[in-house]
Amino acid sequence: MTYPDYDLLYDRACARKGGEAAVEGLLPQAASQRHLEQLGSDRYLAEFTRKIFQSGFVWRVVDKKWKDFEHVFWQFDIERLLMMPDDMMERKAQDPAIIRNFSKIKTIRENAMMITDTERREERSFGEFISQWPKDDVVGLWRYLKKNGSRLGGNTGPYALRTLGVDTFLLTQDVEGFLRNHDIIDSGITSQRALQSAQSFFNDLREQSGRNLSELSRIVSFGFGQNRVQ
Repeated sequence: MTYPDYDLLYDRACARKGGEAAVEGLLPQAASQRHLEQLGSDRYLAEFTRKIFQSGFVWRVVDKKWKDFEHVFWQFDIERLLMMPDDMMERKAQDPAIIRNFSKIKTIRENAMMITDTERREERSFGEFISQWPKDDVVGLWRYLKKNGSRLGGNTGPYALRTLGVDTFLLTQDVEGFLRNHDIIDSGITSQRALQSAQSFFNDLREQSGRNLSELSRIVSFGFGQNRVQ
């Protein structure tokens, strides 16, 4: 399959966003491998939880309450959360300082267990596990989080990874529209075939440009849809 050329995509993004300087100023920054390795497992759990609560909800409301989430759940101390009995979790789920959604609150302990199980099996920290995942198979990391975690499928896991600084593309509405418009994907967006096709496309762009997946995802999104600068 012949994919659109990187130079064409970049020129289109610049034309729609007001020039090269404007585009460069809007591109996301990926964290270094060292930063991700040293990031505590509590921070991974916290961001997974934040994105789970933001899914299908008003993001700014979650952000406004986030300090209270950190306080109520002991700054996402994984060892302490794993020892939390069911009755305590139910009481915390009724705390008016946070968003009282018990089904989502249960994911905190479940994802704490996922992180602990990963560290035990891999014999390395969760940060090392995440940072050392092959960049040419980031959808494999998405699948891992979906399969082994709780409520981390769809865009939730990928958005959490991006926020943490993990180099990943995102299947936003504009990116999905672009991929479908160019017949790069022709099935359900979460199907294995679609994910692998998207990964192959972004891998090819990375080889052409030397840019990371996060930047390329944003550049593709700039060139499609209604997000023009007037």
